[in-house]
Amino acid sequence: MLTATAALSVALLAGRVYQPAQAQEVPELTQQQVDALEARAFAAAGAPAGLTAPENVAVQIRKGETFEQAMVRTGIGAAEAHAVAATISNAFDLNAMGAGLKFETAISKPRGGMGQPRLIGLTMRTGPASQLTVSRSFDGALRLRALDEKVTHETVVARGTIDRSLASSAGAFGATSAIIRRATQVLAGKLDMGRDVRSADQFTLVFDRSVTEQGRTVATGDLLYAELKGQAFYRFKPAGAREFAYFDAAGRNLRTTAMRAPLSSFRRVSSGFGVRVHPLSGYRKMHQGMDYAAVTGTPVVSPADGVVVEARRWGGYGNWLRIRHANGLETGYGHLSRYGSGIRAGQRVTQGQVVAFVGSTGASTGPHLHYEIWRGGQRINPAGIRTSEGTVLAGADLNAFRAEKARIDRIIASGGEKRQIGAAQVASAEGLRPAQG
Repeated sequence: MLTATAALSVALLAGRVYQPAQAQEVPELTQQQVDALEARAFAAAGAPAGLTAPENVAVQIRKGETFEQAMVRTGIGAAEAHAVAATISNAFDLNAMGAGLKFETAISKPRGGMGQPRLIGLTMRTGPASQLTVSRSFDGALRLRALDEKVTHETVVARGTIDRSLASSAGAFGATSAIIRRATQVLAGKLDMGRDVRSADQFTLVFDRSVTEQGRTVATGDLLYAELKGQAFYRFKPAGAREFAYFDAAGRNLRTTAMRAPLSSFRRVSSGFGVRVHPLSGYRKMHQGMDYAAVTGTPVVSPADGVVVEARRWGGYGNWLRIRHANGLETGYGHLSRYGSGIRAGQRVTQGQVVAFVGSTGASTGPHLHYEIWRGGQRINPAGIRTSEGTVLAGADLNAFRAEKARIDRIIASGGEKRQIGAAQVASAEGLRPAQG
């Protein structure tokens, strides 16, 4: 009986010990989960024996500097910097690194101050949706990993209600500063953005962008559609045209002989054209323009195509700008804080181009734009200028425009579009550029 009992016990024990394990399917981790695990593992690993806890050190490559030289500035030795460079060169051409490239490092220093600091980790973004990481394993070896995020190309429909401004409200839907500037420029052709637009007005913007799995915008396309207060415009490029333009639903070009105002935003018209009491002298005097009260630095745009005649200091006008347009018209701008990029006498400008910025130079009581219009050398009332509509599409151009309009209308009705693209395609996608601001 004892023998039988022992045999049975051994059999049961053997069965418990050697019973085949039941395999369980491990779910695939998302990129966010992988990144989170890496971060926790790095934090848990701490510093190797004899070294302090790692410190984050940001590095930016300077002009004429190599990657190894930049690494030495973190405090590590030349031999270790060379080893790091050799590791990274397995996946990235270090000769392609230019001045200004930034990356993050984690550096540990020897306890007691004896010896040189060591690299514990490094993260470098090598493209809009790709990055390299270098980490030191438990045995001291450097490990390299390349990460490519999945990228989705989106056509975004930003539809909402203006709260404080179009910029802040559209920005909440992911519109970048470049998209908002273009929308403001387009809509300013028909609306006085300072006086016509109010809180609770409905707007719709449609634009392209590329985003990573983590929701980071890596590239933006141009504005496809803008609608505000019943004014709607579609982006389209007629055959033979050098650039895209914006057209209303009937195919009329947005471009007119002049825009409603030379500012995309302003507080109020603080002084109109005509006789007034001068704010500085106190005497009644003819005011030969319109004053727009606005914040210093507000962009000033050209109301029509033209050529810069003057960009200089001019007495009480302070920084002064004058532009010659068609039909004998000229526009003048006073009290500017500064001029737009490349603005100088002889420079051609286009309708809606930023030519200067609001200031308070010269004889001024506060930041504002003094705006004049001249006809045949005589100043006239800017409020009396009449605009005429642009050209109307016809024939094959009109048919192509209607097809593009129908496509955009379908996108708006469906609330947007998405399609996944490879990380390598992001920078080369047609019409896209790295996101700004």
